[in-house]
Amino acid sequence: MRAYLVLAGALVTAAWVGCDSGPKSGRGLRLPDGDIEKGKLAFVALKCNSCHGVHGVELPAAEKAEGAIVTLGGKVRKVRSYGELVTSIVNPSHELAKGYPEEKIAKEGKSLMVNFNDAMTVTQLLDLVAFLHSRYEKLEPDYTSHHYPYY
Repeated sequence: MRAYLVLAGALVTAAWVGCDSGPKSGRGLRLPDGDIEKGKLAFVALKCNSCHGVHGVELPAAEKAEGAIVTLGGKVRKVRSYGELVTSIVNPSHELAKGYPEEKIAKEGKSLMVNFNDAMTVTQLLDLVAFLHSRYEKLEPDYTSHHYPYY
C-alpha cells in the first residue's frame, strides 16, 4: 500500500513539474481582455473570412482562398483556452485543424494559413482571441439518458 502512495506522489510531482517547466512555458502569461466586437472587425479586416467561417456569425462575403473553409466556434467538448487560440493564430502549423483532409489545410505538414505575425497588432490579436473564444460553447453531457458518452 505504501509503495502505491509513493508511486502516486511521484507521478503527481512529475506531472506538475512537466506542465510548468522550461523557459518557454506559459507560466505567468496573462493576456489583457480583448474586445469581442473589435475582434469581429479585425477578423474581417485581416480577411480571415476568406478561409474561416465562425459558428453563428454572419460575416461579409470574401473572396475564398484555396483549400477548405475551416469553421471556428460552435459546440465542443473542451473550449479552447486563450493560450491555445493565440498559438493557433501566431503558429498555425503547431496543430492542424481536426476533421479536415490534410491536403485542404496544409502543404508538406505546414498550415496553409497566412502568417499575420508582422501584419497584425497585439491589440488585434487580443480582440480576435476574445471574439473567437466567445463563439465556443461547451457541450454538457445529457445525464438524463443512459446513452451519454463516458469521458
